[in-house]
Amino acid sequence: MKPIIALTTYGSKEREMATEHYAEFYYIPKQYVDAVERAGGIPVLVPPTPDAAQAVLAVADGVIVIGGSDIHPSEYGGDATHPDLTKFDLARDRSEIEIMKQLANGEPIPTLGICRGMQVMNIAMGGSLHEHVPDILDEDIHRSEVGFWTLQPVQVDPSSRLAEIMEADEVTPTSGHHQAVKVLGDNLRVTAKAADGVIEAIEHTGLPWMMGVQWHPEVTAAEDPTQQRLFDELVAEAARRKNG
Repeated sequence: MKPIIALTTYGSKEREMATEHYAEFYYIPKQYVDAVERAGGIPVLVPPTPDAAQAVLAVADGVIVIGGSDIHPSEYGGDATHPDLTKFDLARDRSEIEIMKQLANGEPIPTLGICRGMQVMNIAMGGSLHEHVPDILDEDIHRSEVGFWTLQPVQVDPSSRLAEIMEADEVTPTSGHHQAVKVLGDNLRVTAKAADGVIEAIEHTGLPWMMGVQWHPEVTAAEDPTQQRLFDELVAEAARRKNG
């Protein structure tokens, strides 16, 4: 059987998607699912319920914590009054942080945090975030002029697992974030940075396969082998773990 890859979803309070029939939804962008299927995994969506961590540990051979809106600053001692913060979903924050803590302290399961997912990883390990990158830099290279996708060069540590997986130490993936790692969490190492010094990737130093990227590999994975390899190798590692 193919490995089961758990993907977290957006929270029900995170986006306004009401219809005449239903007020709230859990959902996920299709590109995440496509990338996992191309890699040979079976994607399973895990909404942010109180038992999400238990569900992930019980059934998943690999885990992807996807992107989304800002994590509430109360989770990392930040400024909850900052005017540039997005809409919050506290249930999702708590669910994903608990998932990441359980993954870090339990039986190793291949784990990839994407954008917000990398920030969740950092917070779960005791780190913090810059609430708004433009506050600390003269130029914002991480978003387009309208505040969303841009192609951004990233320098990767050649000695990192990330560089080994992507088969590259410089990539130009899709980026669209306004927050970034401030204080690095425990047992994490920086494995990639942007030209302005913003941390773009991290890896857990004590686990064989737990990493986060600040960009969005799913957006270009269908055309960019360096980005699809992140999903390919996560699924391959999950298959190795599953088949013993």
